[in-house]
Formats: sequence, structure tokens, C-alpha cells
Amino acid sequence: MDEVGAVAGALRARMDRPVTPRGSISAMTGISLLLPITLTTMAIVLLTPIVPDMMVQFSGVPDHEYWVPMILTLPSLCVALLCPVAGMLGDYFGRRRLLLFSFLLYAVVGVAPLFLSDLTHILISRIGVGIAEALIYVLSTTMIGDYYRGAARDRWLAAQTAFASMSALLFFNLGGVLGEGGWRTPFWAYASALVMFALVWKFTWEPSRRAPEEEAVSAPHALSWAGFPWAKIAMIVVVTLYGSIFFYTVQIQAPSGLAELGLTSPAERGFLTSIASIGVPLGTFLYSRLGSRWPVGRLLLLEFALLSLGFMLMARAGSVPGFLAGCFVNQLGAGLLLPTLLVWSMSILSFENRGRGTGFWQSAFALGQFLSPVVVTYASQRSGGLLGAFMMLSIGAAGGVILALVAALAVRGRKLEAASA
Repeated sequence: MDEVGAVAGALRARMDRPVTPRGSISAMTGISLLLPITLTTMAIVLLTPIVPDMMVQFSGVPDHEYWVPMILTLPSLCVALLCPVAGMLGDYFGRRRLLLFSFLLYAVVGVAPLFLSDLTHILISRIGVGIAEALIYVLSTTMIGDYYRGAARDRWLAAQTAFASMSALLFFNLGGVLGEGGWRTPFWAYASALVMFALVWKFTWEPSRRAPEEEAVSAPHALSWAGFPWAKIAMIVVVTLYGSIFFYTVQIQAPSGLAELGLTSPAERGFLTSIASIGVPLGTFLYSRLGSRWPVGRLLLLEFALLSLGFMLMARAGSVPGFLAGCFVNQLGAGLLLPTLLVWSMSILSFENRGRGTGFWQSAFALGQFLSPVVVTYASQRSGGLLGAFMMLSIGAAGGVILALVAALAVRGRKLEAASA
């Protein structure tokens, strides 16, 4: 029995090792694939502080009140629509070359508004940012899934979500500082994609799987949908879309909630929101302790319960400290939720379809980001204001507990069916 246990332990250790033709992976390989996620955050958060200045700059353009905010939202819409396409391209052509190309595209179209004066041309450049962002978002995450197995994969994916959350706090303040030099200045930050290009060029290679005969197979040119886990991916996508609407609510709406409670300083509202949002990386850290030991269903139950409790505290607080406490509880649940959903989706995907599966998941998450303000506005109009909307969202997040139960039962049912087969 001891020999059997030793063999099992060796197999588990083998599964946790990264898949690579070059032996062990350096820490810089993982870091070079974590950093690109910050570019997807930068696309929106960095420019938020300069929107008022751009409103003034383009005040002579008809309907500028509608068009200028689209400078922020167009990339997100492109991500929601194009992530599945990015995944298909990655599965067919290979991941690394497309990722390197996307960094160059991001840098060129990202800094383009520095040299553009027409609002229409700027909006077109933002569509280019969205295309590059979709490729970066899908391919960098897919490559983490390609290189790592088991607990190692879970750790790197959780770290990626933490990077995204913490970078949002950085870029919000960086955009304000750069904006002091004029509304064009923050666009220089998009050139940082060239640094990502250099890191990925140096520390990564085209991922490969191992065929039964141990021959490395790269760029599989896979477009066949045979064996694609449609039912499981559909379930994960539904849960992800539902959860991502709640994920972004605090980050977008908390300053307005603080204003309703009488906080008049924009700088103070932004600072307090960023403090409460520390709950997201803390939740991600908590996931790193629980994720390998708790089943998905139990994690989802905890996460939706925290989201619901946080919204309820925000709605009933009546004071700034109480409101911020609710924000923190909510963001703790959000920080747990994101890596849970990402790791769940990655765990059911093979090398040949990992790009497409990751694209579907990230498309659902981005679509939730796009829908979140719409849902909050709808709830506000029917509940007497933003604080009333938070109570409605609390009820909606509690409904997520039911959704989590259904997902847990579905996963358990499939396991029992497989065991009895």
C-alpha cells in the first residue's frame, strides 16, 4: 500500500508541474502572463478622471454627452463580443504569436488619441483597443492554463485576478495625476504594452500538449467542436454572467452612494471607494486558502451570501462608515467569486479547446460589466434611488445562492453518474 501511495503522490506532483518543453518554468514566465491583465483594466479605469475634461474639449460635437463616455465603454463591449473569436484564433493559430501581435496593436491604437483631434477617429481607435484587449485577455489566461496543472494553475489564475483588482486602484490614481497635464497625457500609458511584449517574448514559448507518443504538439489548428463541453461551459457562463453584474456594482456605484449619504468631496469619495475595494484582493487571497479544499458549490454559496449581505448593509447603513463596511463585505465576496469561476471553467477544458472555452467565459464576464450600470439604473428607478437599488441587488444576489445550489447539485450529479458508469 505504501508503494501505491508513493506512486499516487508522484502522479499528483507530475500534474502540478507546468507543461513545458523546456523543463521547469521560471517565476518570470508566470509574471509575464500576469501583467497583461492590467492592460484590460487600464482601458477603462485610467481614463475615468479625464472624462469631464473631454466633455469640455468636444462640447461642440452634437450629442457629445453620449459619444464621449463611449471612449470608456467601447473596449468593454468589444471584449464582450470578441472574446470567443479570440479564443478560436488562439486554438487554431497558437497563442503566443497572437498575444505578441496584440501587444503591438494595443500600443499603437492606445496612444493614437495623442495625435487625433476628431472624436470619431478617437472612437475608432478605441475599437482597436477593444480588439487588442480581447486577444490579450483570452490568450494570456489561456497560456496560464496551458503551462500549469492542478494547484499550481489555481494559484496563478487566482494571482491574475488579484493583479487585475489591485491595478484598478493604481490606474484610477495614475489617471488623475497624468490628467493634470491635459486630457491627452494619460494615453501615453498605453505604450506600456511594449514592456509586456518584451517580457512575453523573452520568458514564454508557444504552449504545447503532449500526445500519447510523447511528441510535442504545438499550434494544433483545432477548429473541431467534437468533445467540447457545451453543457458544463453553458452552466458556468450563466453563473458568471449573473455574478459579474454584482462584481462591478460597488466599484462603479459606491461613489454615488457616498454622495447620497452627504459626502461632497469627489477625491474623498474616490479614496474611500478604493479603500473598501481592498476587499477584492483579500477575497482572492482567501480563495488561495480555500479553493483547493472546498468544492465549487460551497464556494459559490459563501460568495453569493457575502455579496447579498454587503448590499443589504449598504442599503440600510445610513452613515458613511456603515456603508463602507457593507462595501467591504461585498467586495470580499467578489474577490472570492472571480477566481472560483475562472478556475472552474479552466478545469474542464482540454488543450485543444481551452482558448475557445476561456473566450466564452471572459465574454460572459465582460458582458456582465457592461450590463451592471444598466441593471442598477433600472433598479434605482423602481426603488426610489440608489440605496433602494442596493436592497434589490441584495435580493438578487440571494437568488444567486439558489443558482449556486443548482450548480452544486448538477456537478454532484455528474460525479455520481460517472462513478456508477
